[in-house]
Amino acid sequence: MLLAALTAVAAVLPAGIAWVGKLIVDAVVAAGRGEGPPGRVTALVLVELGLMALSLTAGRLLGLERELLRARLGNAVNERILEKALDLELRHFEDAEVYDKMQNARREASARPLSLVMQAFAIAQNAVTLAALSALLARLSPWSVLVVVASSIPAFLAEARLAAASFRLNSWRAPEGRRLNYLEWILTRDSHVKEVKLFGLGPLVLDRYRALFTKFYGEDRRLAVRRMAFGVAFGLVSLAAFYAMYALVAARAARREISLGDLTLYLAVFRQGQGAVQNILSAIGALYEDALYMSNLFAYLAIPTGQERARLPAAPTLPRGDPLPIELDHLSFRYPGRAEWALEDVTLTIAPGEKLGLVGENGAGKSTLVKLLLRLYEPTRGAIRYGGVDLRDLDADDLRQRMGAVFQDFVRYQFTAAENIGLGSPPHLEDRPRIEEAARRGGAAAVVEALPRRYDTVLGGWFEAGQELSAGQWQKLAVARGFMRERPEVLILDEPTAAIDAEAEHELFERFRALAADRTAIVISHRFSTVRTMADRIAVLHGGRIVELGSHRELLEKDGRYAHLFRLQAQGYLD
Repeated sequence: MLLAALTAVAAVLPAGIAWVGKLIVDAVVAAGRGEGPPGRVTALVLVELGLMALSLTAGRLLGLERELLRARLGNAVNERILEKALDLELRHFEDAEVYDKMQNARREASARPLSLVMQAFAIAQNAVTLAALSALLARLSPWSVLVVVASSIPAFLAEARLAAASFRLNSWRAPEGRRLNYLEWILTRDSHVKEVKLFGLGPLVLDRYRALFTKFYGEDRRLAVRRMAFGVAFGLVSLAAFYAMYALVAARAARREISLGDLTLYLAVFRQGQGAVQNILSAIGALYEDALYMSNLFAYLAIPTGQERARLPAAPTLPRGDPLPIELDHLSFRYPGRAEWALEDVTLTIAPGEKLGLVGENGAGKSTLVKLLLRLYEPTRGAIRYGGVDLRDLDADDLRQRMGAVFQDFVRYQFTAAENIGLGSPPHLEDRPRIEEAARRGGAAAVVEALPRRYDTVLGGWFEAGQELSAGQWQKLAVARGFMRERPEVLILDEPTAAIDAEAEHELFERFRALAADRTAIVISHRFSTVRTMADRIAVLHGGRIVELGSHRELLEKDGRYAHLFRLQAQGYLD
């Protein structure tokens, strides 16, 4: 309401100031001829001073309201984008087209919504201003109003066309813009610097960055030159219209058909009228451009989600606490856009409390199976059942709360050490005793105790005073994070020892053995010593299929693929 009131005040003030200016000129002329009191001039000047002060105050208040609205509206849109990101599924984050939509929406989120609102107010304000000025213009020359409007239309049409071209240009270059950001990332992140320096990659990456930037600059320059050329051409049209009307009204004043004050009023009002029309048309053009960019936001928010919701109106309730059987029933899965099967016709039952090892070469389908079990993807064919219920009929959040997992590609949170561990169970993020116990059980206690501020030490190199850790130390924190969840029914270990030494691995699996004593555990590892120690049965995946299944001893006796891989690895230790 305040913004609307201030806009209305600011809209009518120009006409009022122009009219008082006319009265001042006429009063000065009259006083010079002895036809009016000199005090009238002073009074009118004071009136104009008051109007100018009011205009200044209204302008400042409008600026303040815009800044506050910018903060509120920008944050509201950003929150909506982040809320949508929480609804997205893993398949969306692995889709380049969806990622482009997200980045386009984020890039314009802070400016475009506010601009859309402010352009609408600008149109209303300038329309009111134009109406008031037109009333004054019509008093002197009715044709002036038509000239004001007609001289501004060509510039508006050109600007609208250029706005559409700018939008198309920025939308088309989204994939290349992502590549430009990636090249910059390679040269500026600590995770890449070793290989960049070792292999001398800097000049190569920088040349590619320059080539892309040069291409973008060329496209932007051509558009900017077109804007400049149209701006000069149509600016000259407006200027010619102004001086044509100036000459006509000056001639009328010379013939004493209008007063000197009328001439002054006409010149001020005509120029302001031109400005108001141009502002209206410019705001309409900007509104059109903002709407084009906002379509990115709407396209992002319209991305269909809900695949993780339970298929049934009322999701079945399973008993909590003790593990339930896991059944893979002719399970097949193909990643979106891929022709080959990541998993094909996998049938397997995991008994409650059983420890299953998954082995196989990279790309055999081990991690894909875990993603399906966590409902990060849905099966293409077949089904996974937990406790006899299809996972698609269960609430995804409830299912995941029953599971604990430690992944090879764990996240290194640039938070405190306590938070890095506590995030394994957000409701207990402030429970320091529980965090310390998880650190002890996960083997991270010694790492934390050696930090300058122990559990309150900020980790990573992104922020000031951050403490960087080795890969093995980060992994111990990730393992401790997995211990934050109290008594998970299913424990998933996806290469949990990839970055730690043999002694630490032995200690870790002693802890895991205790934790998983009466839990179901699925262990993925390239280290056969890990699988042999932990697993009751071992499933050998090859090409997305289970080609062998049995205990370590049974698989060695079969002398198949597992035995071959085991001997290769054992020979490596013996040589």
